Amino acid sequence: MANIVLINPRFDVSYWGMEYALPLLWKRCAMPAASLPLLAALSSAQHRVTIIDENVEPLDYRRIAQADIVGLTGMNVQRLRMRQILAELKRRGAFTVVGGPWVTVQEDYFGPLADVVFIGEAEESWPRFLREWEQGHHQPRYEQSQPTDLSQVPLPRYDLLRMRHYVFGSLQLSRGCPFQCEFCDIIVTFGRRPRFKTVPQILRELEALKARGMKIVFIVDDNLIGNKNGVKPLLEEIGAWQQARGFPFIFVAEASLDLAEDPHLMRLMVEANIISVFIGIESPNEDSLRETKKFQNLRPARSLLERVYAVQDAGLEVWCGMIVGFDHDDASIFQWQREFLRQAGIAQAMVGMLSAIPKTPLYHRLRAEGRLDLEDSPAYGTNVIPLQMTREELRDGYVQLMWDIYQPDAYFERVDGFMERSRFQFGPRQARYWKEHPWSGLRAQAYFRAGEAFLYSRLMQRIPDASLRAAYRSRFARVRATNSNPAMRFGYLLKCAMHYHHYTIAQQMAARTLAIVNSY
Repeated sequence: MANIVLINPRFDVSYWGMEYALPLLWKRCAMPAASLPLLAALSSAQHRVTIIDENVEPLDYRRIAQADIVGLTGMNVQRLRMRQILAELKRRGAFTVVGGPWVTVQEDYFGPLADVVFIGEAEESWPRFLREWEQGHHQPRYEQSQPTDLSQVPLPRYDLLRMRHYVFGSLQLSRGCPFQCEFCDIIVTFGRRPRFKTVPQILRELEALKARGMKIVFIVDDNLIGNKNGVKPLLEEIGAWQQARGFPFIFVAEASLDLAEDPHLMRLMVEANIISVFIGIESPNEDSLRETKKFQNLRPARSLLERVYAVQDAGLEVWCGMIVGFDHDDASIFQWQREFLRQAGIAQAMVGMLSAIPKTPLYHRLRAEGRLDLEDSPAYGTNVIPLQMTREELRDGYVQLMWDIYQPDAYFERVDGFMERSRFQFGPRQARYWKEHPWSGLRAQAYFRAGEAFLYSRLMQRIPDASLRAAYRSRFARVRATNSNPAMRFGYLLKCAMHYHHYTIAQQMAARTLAIVNSY
């Protein structure tokens, strides 16, 4: 029997991390690392597995180093912390293994600090490693020869996580994306052919998340609609499951912009109680979209803006990713991006400077052109050397753009403009269920009213900036006076908490008290 400890390292401040909003929500982390409870489930019952999320609890190196195997996962934003942890564990003589998105694209990053590295998916390679470790002849590197058959993936060990400390639960329906965006590492890791779990698997995971008390679940598929025909029956089953259980979950998902061309698919998403969808829009500059092979965002029949409106009008709020620093971008791109977000009414915008991830086509192209900064932490916040701007112009324009779009007036103009233009309703299918089942409706309303009171008090008590508190108070007063739906009011307060996170990042970057936080 092996004593195995699996670690999710602490995040540096990031767009997705929600670090500044978490105390307002009485949470410690936005979302658990989906890979670790799955690895635990893939470990045979004879092994003892412990999961430690440093975002939730501190690391006790003395106890961790006593384990037979210590595994770390991590993304780009966690890479520096991963190296610190590995160095300390190596000093203590621990046996360490590393997997996850970052080591997959930069295999040699940790050098001798990692005894074993896992490249790509590990549903087959992890059990093989454990068998070989027991036999005393494990390999230093593991990489599966074939993509994982998701229909054989077991139920993740959610029981090993402290779920009460997370804002979101996580659910994966599929892996893979059919598109070929030059900067993206998804197809490097998961390939271009989407693969799905089965309906029974998905429903078991939903039941497990429900049993753990989760209310909001992030569907972590990098592109939920990579295979539209494949995902539609899954969404139908999820919607039926939600209906049968009184809609216990609010979902957030990620999808490509070609969602706008499929009204049936959008209807199924709304029926499943998906309320927000993150879309990689990247740029209003069509030359930049062509450059990066983001062809799914180029449709001659309708503009980018019209397609965003189509998704919003279907009942889905749009969050988005935006990028500055493409080869076709000059200094005018910052105003262009600012104006597009305003017109689109997109409040939650993950804006970043173009960054070249190892193993991506962009990385190979720019390296061949001599346009990569190979420092581990580039001083300008990105390893890309732009073509039509200086590095200073790109960095300073990006920081100013973040400052501008997360000023309270600009942010809430987008929030209010979207809600008014699209007549957005928070979870319309859920609301219809409450009308059909009054007792369930009363319980749900009581839950949201309690959440509303709690979050409002936290915003007023925990935010030190009096001008921000005043902005939230006045904006929310108008919502409370005009909207009787407690779910909508609670959702608006969540917008305030999310704004505080993004505003704080932008403020600190502008004041040079925080290193450049680059989303890409």
